[in-house]
Amino acid sequence: MPKQQRRTFTPEFKQQMVRLYENGKSRAAIVEEYDLTASALDRWIKQAQTTGSFSEKENRSPEEDELIALRKENQRLKMENDKW
Repeated sequence: MPKQQRRTFTPEFKQQMVRLYENGKSRAAIVEEYDLTASALDRWIKQAQTTGSFSEKENRSPEEDELIALRKENQRLKMENDKW
């Protein structure tokens, strides 16, 4: 069975879906009508309420940013160590 290709949505589309929800349309109706996953819609609603941005980078917690930085530093140190 072929793997389903991941769909991408514009920030404008995401904002439109959040507005539909905020104006009283049910999550189930939005998910069904626009063929979305409930988890994606929930994430967009949370992002809109938290930061107003749909950028994953702008919605990360300080702990998530620190973890990413530490992983990059760890990778750099491993590469340096491999040279010796």
